[in-house]
Amino acid sequence: MVDTPTPRPAQRLSGNAAGRYFFMLMLGLVVGAVATVMLTRALDARKDHYPEAVMYVMQAHVSALRGNVTANRCAATDTIPHLTTLRHLANDFEPAFGDLRDDAAFVRHAGGMRAAVDAALASPPLNCAGVQAAVAKIGDACKAYHDDYRR
Repeated sequence: MVDTPTPRPAQRLSGNAAGRYFFMLMLGLVVGAVATVMLTRALDARKDHYPEAVMYVMQAHVSALRGNVTANRCAATDTIPHLTTLRHLANDFEPAFGDLRDDAAFVRHAGGMRAAVDAALASPPLNCAGVQAAVAKIGDACKAYHDDYRR
């Protein structure tokens, strides 16, 4: 005689089992979110931040010059440090943007930026109108670059 197991009636999911499934779903979502953040940060860490850093620091110094004009602090001691820093940063264009180093238009724009800052340093602005004119020339040099390369 063969002993056959008796079939059991279909089991209904208890509230406890449904809770376990819900917990596992939530755990999977949390682990997925953490893994996504880790992957995103790892990919961002591989990116070269040098070009962005040069642009951000330049923007900060141009904004400081504009703030000096607004605050009516336009003495040479307030403007020359910012202009000098802008000139040093302009020397970093070619190393920062290595892939554009051999591009004739890029070299022309970098030279234009250096020329604008050199002109401001050669005869430092002594009043707010002079600072505003120097910032406008520097802004024009920046705009010329951005019109060609930043979209």
